[in-house]
Amino acid sequence: MKYIVFILFTVMTNAAAQLMLKQGMMSLGPISFEGVNPVLKLLQIVFSPWVFLGLCTFVISMASHLYVLSKVELSFAYPFLSLAYVAVALFAYFVFREDMNAWRIAGIAAICLGTALIAQGGSGHEQETASLSPEKISEIVR
Repeated sequence: MKYIVFILFTVMTNAAAQLMLKQGMMSLGPISFEGVNPVLKLLQIVFSPWVFLGLCTFVISMASHLYVLSKVELSFAYPFLSLAYVAVALFAYFVFREDMNAWRIAGIAAICLGTALIAQGGSGHEQETASLSPEKISEIVR
């Protein structure tokens, strides 16, 4: 569990990136490729300030996730990424005034419960090795 801070950093940067991308796309307005060079339009989107910042934040999130994967089991770390859904839904409600109905609240509660169960039942221990040696594979097969 000593890597939980890095896992939560990954979750929060992932959620922050989504919010930045949404803000960027809202500031650009409806996107149309009619009568425009699609490559130039894509570059305009990618290099708009909020979208670019969101993409950079995704890179930071992925780097953090790679670090986490080098330290803990995938089956322990990966389910925590679902907490990004929770963070995005809550921030979208407060920042973008998006709808928060009973079904969404129930879904958020289910995600939180599932993540808590995984955290309790999983082993967030460091991995001894990230791969199986040929000897271990042949030993398992026998």
